[in-house]
Amino acid sequence: MQDTRSGADALARFIARMDAIVAERDRPEAETLESVGKALGDLVARDDWLDPQFAEPHPQYYRQYLLYADPQDRYSVVSFVWGPGQKTPIHDHCTWGAIGMLRGAEVGQAYVQGAGGMAEAGPSERLEPGDVAFVSPTIGDIHVVRNAYDDRVSVSIHVYGTDIGKQSRHVFDPATGVAKTFVSGYANVERQPT
Repeated sequence: MQDTRSGADALARFIARMDAIVAERDRPEAETLESVGKALGDLVARDDWLDPQFAEPHPQYYRQYLLYADPQDRYSVVSFVWGPGQKTPIHDHCTWGAIGMLRGAEVGQAYVQGAGGMAEAGPSERLEPGDVAFVSPTIGDIHVVRNAYDDRVSVSIHVYGTDIGKQSRHVFDPATGVAKTFVSGYANVERQPT
């Protein structure tokens, strides 16, 4: 039997699930990530709900669109839009996060800081539509993510344990490991003066 619920309601249902998850403040991070992963997996299991304006690529840079920011900064939901061949620098998040692949594919490579700069940590991980992966300072928070395709756009949905667009984070020099602080903001939200 076909699901007749509107795709437009998918994000609202996801936000309601996230509100319930983050309401349990004393929950261990592993349990939070498990619950977030299940909810995000359900969200990205279908690709009929994301407003096209939040899937528009930029010709040079990947884009990060805010879909929802919890008023108490407990979490945020973001669409990442990867133009062909686009990738991030080596960066961290300083909070937990879950990545759900909506369309296309992306490849993530974890890194660690070493004496000689940044070093790859384990094999790369490829996400296909419906797949979910996690980051956090506890389980590994430094990585590079790239569009797996050189000829098409990919879109992933990210959920973070804070308003990631306001979070102070770091990019890392590959050769030296030196960290530089940055705040990402969003492609669809005007930056507030500091």
